[in-house]
Amino acid sequence: MSKAPSPMSWRRGDNIAGRPWRGRVRDYDLFKELVIGVVVVGLLVVGLSAVFSSPDDPGVTLKSWATVAPSDFIATATAELGGTSDTAAYGQPYSATPDATQKLGFIDLQALSGVRIPIDTANDFVLTPLKTLPTPPPALAIWSAATAQEQTKWTTDYATALAAVTNGDPAQVAPGDYGPVPALTGALLTMAGSGNLDGVLQSGGQPYNLNYTPTILFLGDGTYFAGLADAAHLTGDQWGVMNETGNTPGQSWLWLFSLSYQIPPFNSSPNADILVVAVMVGLSLLLTLLPFIPGLRSVPRKIPVYRLIWKDYYRNR
Repeated sequence: MSKAPSPMSWRRGDNIAGRPWRGRVRDYDLFKELVIGVVVVGLLVVGLSAVFSSPDDPGVTLKSWATVAPSDFIATATAELGGTSDTAAYGQPYSATPDATQKLGFIDLQALSGVRIPIDTANDFVLTPLKTLPTPPPALAIWSAATAQEQTKWTTDYATALAAVTNGDPAQVAPGDYGPVPALTGALLTMAGSGNLDGVLQSGGQPYNLNYTPTILFLGDGTYFAGLADAAHLTGDQWGVMNETGNTPGQSWLWLFSLSYQIPPFNSSPNADILVVAVMVGLSLLLTLLPFIPGLRSVPRKIPVYRLIWKDYYRNR
């Protein structure tokens, strides 16, 4: 009596790939398939690119911001001067703002990184760029000579006055004691409108440095950049992480990452980013360790979908 074959097991070392093939056989020319694949795919790529092209939206710069939305630029520059912008209060790695970081329970991973890219929004975004002008505005001296309390009062009062007028138009602001703030923000607007501010922030004082971090942070503190993202359906609540501008398909493989931001508790949590990252890390570990988890690793044998895929091989087995 012949002994029944033992069930397959990766621990017993069953070499399924080494078993003789008993299905149909046909000639296969690897070089021919490679040439056909490259030529066909190449023609498709060139043809579709010529017909549909690719997203070619112009880049958003400080110059375009100052030109299209000067009132928003002035309001944002005022917030940078007063240290009340999102960047100023972001926390690590830009500043040591207390209780500004996202936490995973008691673990504060953001704070562990430390302040690696220190940013003083008043100096880095407003005062230092204005000092690079051939003729720096006299308002710089007035600001430097003032106390911190005076600076805070000036920026707070001016920000309140801007918020009280239609569309935040500086020309409609009621007279008041705003110190040198209107002159400083107005000079920065002129500098940005000429295109000089982009170069100053990106150079960082170096001739060939293309560091876009300050520019992006400055843009992100205003409402203009966020409005463009919303119009292009690129914000978080619009599944923006897997979208592109226009009708061009985006990164569909990021659907699971983006899905997490749409459901509770992530969509209302102040720690959404770190929570979503933790979930994705957990799922990735689960997938990586799947062959070693009892029960889960047996699912493919219990649900033999592989027999449908390789049905020719398993037809007589």
